[in-house]
Amino acid sequence: MRRLTLAIASVFVLVAGCGPSGATSGPSGSPTSAPLTKLTVGLGYIPSVQFAPFYRAKVQGYYEAAGLDVTFQNGDDANLITLIAQGADDIGIADGTSVIPAVGQGIPIVYVATIYAQFPNVVMAPADSGITTVADLRGKTIGIPGKYGSSWIMLQALLSSAGLTTADIVERDYPDYGQGVALQQGQVQAATAYRNNEVVQLALGGFATTQLTVDDIVPLPGPGLIVGTATLAAKKDALVAFVAATLQAMREIDASPELGLADAIAVVPSLGSDQNTQIAILQATIQMWHSSITDAHGLGAIDQGGWNYSLNFMRDLPGSNIPDTLTTDDLINTELLP
Repeated sequence: MRRLTLAIASVFVLVAGCGPSGATSGPSGSPTSAPLTKLTVGLGYIPSVQFAPFYRAKVQGYYEAAGLDVTFQNGDDANLITLIAQGADDIGIADGTSVIPAVGQGIPIVYVATIYAQFPNVVMAPADSGITTVADLRGKTIGIPGKYGSSWIMLQALLSSAGLTTADIVERDYPDYGQGVALQQGQVQAATAYRNNEVVQLALGGFATTQLTVDDIVPLPGPGLIVGTATLAAKKDALVAFVAATLQAMREIDASPELGLADAIAVVPSLGSDQNTQIAILQATIQMWHSSITDAHGLGAIDQGGWNYSLNFMRDLPGSNIPDTLTTDDLINTELLP
């Protein structure tokens, strides 16, 4: 996910002693704090209220209490995957649909916790357009950011469910992610979007849309936490502590979204200029943390069956170079989850 990747994992209470450091005894026997373990965390393209659990864990001191010194870095999906694979970033957020081809190319990363249990990318159309099913997209002009990434894979999955391909639509590229504005202005008849961002902002502006979602067609893995395999081996205790602290913040925000907004504004003050929009985006984001899998096994749980289905689907896409030998065991690792 490039611009609005959300960075959130599952939620659990911090367990005392799970951090990589804590109080130790000095020469006189008095307690002294061990040095904090530094972790660089790669988030999405720009700072966003969607990263509220990270911001809350930082502001409320959960990371520090777990023995961590956390620094955030923002960047697009492709760059974050490279940085995490190289160990320049210790942990970060990436789309599951980006992880599959990356690992298939030998990039040493694994997906360790679900963030979005529902896939955030959708195709939206004006509510009065008459577009209510995937079949209605035949012959329509659809705005996209480009032929890459999670939105492009989602679009192909949607079309295939109605026996269509991208040859049955007219694509119009908006590499600056302006396809939502283009839809509002009538330049296109439908557009790809994030249901917790463009859909929300258009609705708040009085422009109602219908969304076509992919979840019931192909359970594509949404954005989640990824780590490099070398970093996982070298810093496992610190990463376990990081996930636990983040999940504690996530559960608190799930119960009280206003807590997440306040801490997000503390880290990114510009978010306070339009709090009505930001709380609406956060509330829409919280809804996507939940699925039957996460409701049964806890937020952040990984849908291994869904990953297997998605791997097979993506392997069969035109132009795919995902090797037949790649399995879900190569893609996901649950060692950091409680």
